[in-house]
Amino acid sequence: MNPQEQLIQRFYESFRARDAEGMCGCYHPGVVFSDPVFGQLSGAHATGMWRMLCARAKDLEITFGAVSALGTSGSAHWEANYTFSKTGRAVHNVIEASFTFLDDKIVRHADRFSLWKWAGMALGPAGVVLGWTPLIRGTVRREAQQGLEDFLRKPE
Repeated sequence: MNPQEQLIQRFYESFRARDAEGMCGCYHPGVVFSDPVFGQLSGAHATGMWRMLCARAKDLEITFGAVSALGTSGSAHWEANYTFSKTGRAVHNVIEASFTFLDDKIVRHADRFSLWKWAGMALGPAGVVLGWTPLIRGTVRREAQQGLEDFLRKPE
């Protein structure tokens, strides 16, 4: 396993242990993260998102595999099982991640998954029917970003 693959491995092992600081230690200070729920987050917002998710996780289970990296890019497959706190509904999210490395750290991290499938699990019938629409996508993103802003404003 090369150093970039070890870095990805460490990132997900830290996530599985809900060790946000371990995860954030894998990131370059100029990191840019993106996914269908939060959109694009940079620097402290990206690391803050992981801190928030780890702090709020009650029944989160993470599995990962297919870790590969060559040169400045890498990828992994990971899955998350948890209860969406807003609705109490079970979610099994299947995610493909891509990474770019700089100075032995992750400088770009993009997670790809079906927001429509996620909305169906997290929001129930309304998510199944409307999860593909800009209305639901916009609402989900606004609520996620507002939750992150509220978390970042709280004193530690």
